[in-house]
Amino acid sequence: MDMLFRLMAVVVLCYVIIAAAVYFFQDRLLYFPTRELEVTPAALGLAFEEVYFQAEDGIQLHGWYIPAPQARATVLFCHGNAGNISHRLDSIRIFHGLGLNVFIFDYRGYGTSSGRPGEKGIALDAGAAWQWLTQVKRADPARLIIFGRSLGAAVAAELACSRAAAAVILESAFTSYPDFGAELYPWLPVRLIAEYRYATIEHVTALRIPILVVHSPDDELVPFRHGRAIFEACAQPKYFLEISGGHNEGFLLSGDQYVRGLDSFISSALP
Repeated sequence: MDMLFRLMAVVVLCYVIIAAAVYFFQDRLLYFPTRELEVTPAALGLAFEEVYFQAEDGIQLHGWYIPAPQARATVLFCHGNAGNISHRLDSIRIFHGLGLNVFIFDYRGYGTSSGRPGEKGIALDAGAAWQWLTQVKRADPARLIIFGRSLGAAVAAELACSRAAAAVILESAFTSYPDFGAELYPWLPVRLIAEYRYATIEHVTALRIPILVVHSPDDELVPFRHGRAIFEACAQPKYFLEISGGHNEGFLLSGDQYVRGLDSFISSALP
């Protein structure tokens, strides 16, 4: 009995240590930034502008503005949790090909942006990107579309709640960080120890602008049911685009289906 008690105590202690480690180091489980910019839009033959701007708390941020000839609208691009803007050239090419200006920026701690990532700070970064587009570039909010993929979808949804955008596109989104974490680590009390919320599903309920939710049943990281739940929580007008392929490459593998879906939505959402 004494041996069993000791064994149980060791198991409980190990569990507590693991849970504590997840709590104190959860930012390392969520954010995977890289600093080096491997390539620029020039590799696609696209002219672009290096942009440096400040968040409200003074953090210096970096982004690229890629203009399109006779653009019909502008996309504010909120990327996912890994890499930096230099890893999103395929998406830049697609949006540019649809006749859209693109402004993509790195969150704090990503690429050449200063600081360290965190939920509140990244929200400030997205707000600063919006401010730069509307004040420096004089982008018309009625022709400004907020796009977010994966973690960036949560950032985009929150930003759209406080800005008068034309529309929002949420791709490969999770309902919330605690929901996502609880599925990844079902044996841990993730909902109790999660420091971050990134509650996409809560933000979309407040939106009254056209919303496109994009998700793949083949997504191996964020289950398809997350996308469907977000879509169900949205008010009209709302649209769902089902694509194929995994979390990171689904938009590429879906090819024309993806591009036509974006094009159709954007055309319907613009004045």
